[in-house]
Amino acid sequence: RAAGTMEPPSFQALICLLSSLLVSLLTFWNPPTTAQVTVESVPPNAAEGKDVLLRVQSRPGDPLGYNWFRGNTVAPSRQIVSYAVDTKVATPGPAHSGRETIYPNGSLLFQNITLKDTGYYTLLIVRRDGQVEEPLTHPHDILEPVSKPFLHASNTTVTEDKDSVVLNCSTNNPWVSIQWFFNGQSLKLTERLKLLQDNSTLIICPVRREDAGNYECEVSNPVSSSKSDPIRLDVNCE
Repeated sequence: RAAGTMEPPSFQALICLLSSLLVSLLTFWNPPTTAQVTVESVPPNAAEGKDVLLRVQSRPGDPLGYNWFRGNTVAPSRQIVSYAVDTKVATPGPAHSGRETIYPNGSLLFQNITLKDTGYYTLLIVRRDGQVEEPLTHPHDILEPVSKPFLHASNTTVTEDKDSVVLNCSTNNPWVSIQWFFNGQSLKLTERLKLLQDNSTLIICPVRREDAGNYECEVSNPVSSSKSDPIRLDVNCE
């Protein structure tokens, strides 16, 4: 062997080198994953009388058709509408109310929604290879605008450091948030001012002269809010 010349790598050495490269590739390379089809409500919270879109996200690459059903099953009697991609034809089903429109990407629009539209909706996607995607069920909640709450006080004329007052905010709407206001500003709670029963009841014990003024409560849900008429509390010094 001539001095200064390098011996070519043996076959065994090449195998070891290729094995090392393969291990490195498998360690740092992740195979691509198929995007999961999802449905979202737009807007997320909808009031009665508005429009809502059930928007299909990450649809399959080559769909043949879309089918929407009312409820969490794919029973033919519950079919709202079907859409054929090739012919671009939408066919209403038995559960179609006349207010639903399906788009070429499978999204479903509800116009002038009502409380009766609350419930689950199922999307069935048929692929061109004849395979059927797993049915996708999506909840659809409709919220009713809140009505004006009623504010009641156990007493509106009290004596400082002697009496206590209980204010109760009544509403006919379920699942609402309740906030309190004093003289038009958000009420600041103290050791004497406490809220009970999901904020529907305010207790002032004992009453002091700085508590005199106007009290209001406000009920709200994600689509609306409403304030009560104010109640004035008068505090007398003994």
